[in-house]
Amino acid sequence: MPLKQLFFTLSLLVLTSTLAAEHLLVTAQKGDGIYAVLRRYQLLDYSCNLEEFYRLNSLKPNANLLVGRTYKLPIEVVNYNGKSIRSSTGNEDFTRALNIQYYNEELLELEVRSKDFREDKILYVPYHIDNCYEENLKAAPEEIVGTGEIAKTGGNPDSLAQVPSQVTTSAYRTFNIFGEKYAYVPKMDDKLAGRIFYVVSGHGGPDPGTIGKRSGHHLHEDEYAYDVALRVTRNILAHGGTPYMIIRDTDGIRDERYLKGDKDETAWGGQPIPYQQKARLGQRSTIINKLYDENLAKGITDQTMLAIHVDSRQKNKTIDLFFYHFEGDLVGAKQAERMHTMIKTQYDRVRKGRGYTGTVGARDLWVLRETKPSGVFIELGNITNPSDQVRIVEPSNRQLIADWLVMGLFK
Repeated sequence: MPLKQLFFTLSLLVLTSTLAAEHLLVTAQKGDGIYAVLRRYQLLDYSCNLEEFYRLNSLKPNANLLVGRTYKLPIEVVNYNGKSIRSSTGNEDFTRALNIQYYNEELLELEVRSKDFREDKILYVPYHIDNCYEENLKAAPEEIVGTGEIAKTGGNPDSLAQVPSQVTTSAYRTFNIFGEKYAYVPKMDDKLAGRIFYVVSGHGGPDPGTIGKRSGHHLHEDEYAYDVALRVTRNILAHGGTPYMIIRDTDGIRDERYLKGDKDETAWGGQPIPYQQKARLGQRSTIINKLYDENLAKGITDQTMLAIHVDSRQKNKTIDLFFYHFEGDLVGAKQAERMHTMIKTQYDRVRKGRGYTGTVGARDLWVLRETKPSGVFIELGNITNPSDQVRIVEPSNRQLIADWLVMGLFK
């Protein structure tokens, strides 16, 4: 029996033909509590939804729901026009529309919704899509990398190795590795000009890394680390730096919540990734050291390695982004501190009072110990924790993580 029939009935308000929306209503049944109701609608992962529920219903924190009373959920109900979510909601943001689509499809999968929004022409827009800054990590528009404009004059290199250390023309602005939608990279500025970055996404090939599970989907560490690494690489290019993607795939940047796992990743130069862990790690350090020596011979001394991973801990353990450097690598330690400070600063700006508990520490990891450039090892969160999962599952979050990490590279 569907959950909606077990616990409560829904009452939808009649909408006008305008874009003005009403809130979805629920009638509390015996045994219903605020947390249970919000959890049922996949809202509890976002703390601002709880705050908005209290505000909408003029309730104090930890209040009880009264059986038979109707309450407003932090979900707006909008008429779907049958054409697109963007035109239905009056907002042209493509990523936002995808997030709304995924949310509605998830509720249908959980049988909270009885019909697909394309069928009943009713669209649910949860409050957190536009308003939750902790989990959606929403930044001011002017701070989002990639909004600049530059004339496209052609050029389509297959390898980022073809990019000079300081890009000054638009002839090298299109890169297949990012996928069709993001292939063209606008030039923003030269904040990273003259600097080399070796971006290494964790695991890949025969090794998916840690695996989490959410709403019936498996979350493979290598897929999410790779997507963030791609976004970091693209941002570095936008700011005039020279990035090398050490692990490579054909997926491109993906604006999807659930990234399909595969084993077709390769290492720089099309090398197959070995099955044995030591061989995999050795392959990466060898590639990076060879590139480092080549660039050093050209007189480029400012070279940094960035390793991106997703941690795995107990399911109830929530962690913030944290950083490692190799003990004795003072340059890497300083870079890790800058990135750590940037993340904390951004959280303080967009989510005052939230706090940030991410750390910086020294650790004897192969990719830090065996590579010649100074390096920073980045953990994005706990892949088994529902709250941390939101940080990597939402494509807008992955982009903003990349934005903030690259902002932490500025000197």
